[in-house]
Amino acid sequence: MKNSFFERFISRGTLVLHHADGAEQRYGSGEPVAHVHLRTTKVLRRLLADPEMAFGEAYMDGDWWPGEGGLQAVFRLYFANENNLQSNRLMDLARRAFHSVREMNTRMRAERNVQHHYDIDNELFQRFLDPEMQYSCAYFEHEGMSLDEAQRAKLAHIGRKLLLEPGQKVLDIGCGWGGMALFLAREYDVDVVGLTLSNDQYDHACQRAETLGLSHRVTFLKEDYREHQGAYDAIVSVGMFEHVGRPQYQTFFDQVARLLKPDGRSLIHFIARNGVPPKDSRTWIQKYIFPGGYIPSLSDFAPCIEKTGMSLSDLEVWRLHYARTLAAWNVRFQAERDVFRERLGERFCRMWEFYLLGCEAIFRYGQLVVYQVQLAHRNDAVPVTRDYLYAEQEPEPAVARARQSSVSAAG
Repeated sequence: MKNSFFERFISRGTLVLHHADGAEQRYGSGEPVAHVHLRTTKVLRRLLADPEMAFGEAYMDGDWWPGEGGLQAVFRLYFANENNLQSNRLMDLARRAFHSVREMNTRMRAERNVQHHYDIDNELFQRFLDPEMQYSCAYFEHEGMSLDEAQRAKLAHIGRKLLLEPGQKVLDIGCGWGGMALFLAREYDVDVVGLTLSNDQYDHACQRAETLGLSHRVTFLKEDYREHQGAYDAIVSVGMFEHVGRPQYQTFFDQVARLLKPDGRSLIHFIARNGVPPKDSRTWIQKYIFPGGYIPSLSDFAPCIEKTGMSLSDLEVWRLHYARTLAAWNVRFQAERDVFRERLGERFCRMWEFYLLGCEAIFRYGQLVVYQVQLAHRNDAVPVTRDYLYAEQEPEPAVARARQSSVSAAG
């Protein structure tokens, strides 16, 4: 059974299984090549019996490990043969990693889900993220950009899409560690309210606002987006919609419409599926990394926007940017791996690298992309072309005003 299964599985490339007794079996031929070492004879049965969970869990337990080429080679081989697995379950994690059957995110469950991932250890995130603590897709607008430069470019790109004027009010739904809110307040001279459900993120964001002298411009609240009241000139949400869950999509967009002023603009940035909506399933990544999460296709959320009456001003698709982001995160994580093993254990390190490299593979070889959805009540709230985003840019408004004041004073 095992032989026939792998023979059906591999039609492109080569899988080399290294058994505990030293025996070696090869399936397929040519590139790409992946090596999988099995600790015991029971591991293979475990993987075949329950691959949905066992593939990642067995790696965390040290029951299998990759050989030459590492995890990247294993995931690359999977995607080279993805079409062969539509009716099989081995490695189904990689194909359906982000699906969820537990998407009813009540307020209490949403808070618990957020804290499961984001309240692990602030030092963990500080060691592999950029100085602005951006835990979302960076924007590599030029070749050769570093991760820090690409994250700054992402902030600036979103800032331009919000078309901000000094003194306006901005809401940041799912503000994370506060990097976006602080950037907008600093560079555009606006007042920002940031919402988070994470204790660690809230404490870090408040402390950083104080350190930067921006507490009078930025207010962070530990509050669910559904409970918030107010009226805003602009609303931004980066990397949060993935955690909303399909049953709450209409609630989310209704709330954006309710909080956005008649002439306001909104930018929602999130991971999306550039293909057919997935089947429901409970997966390793839903259990260990992002409980309650779901990655939508366009058909999942577009009807919800239509029902609000808001205008879809722009839809931008970022391809491969997240693969580069995740690769950069993993390089930084591996550089600090000994520290994390000491603080959180070897099993955690295996879990984290499986998560980072598996997700990189999905964005590089699979169907996941990033959408930036720009919304407004009025059809003329934003320019009718994208020239304002890509023309030669002046410095950010607050910086430009400061320089102009200096020139005037000198004159």
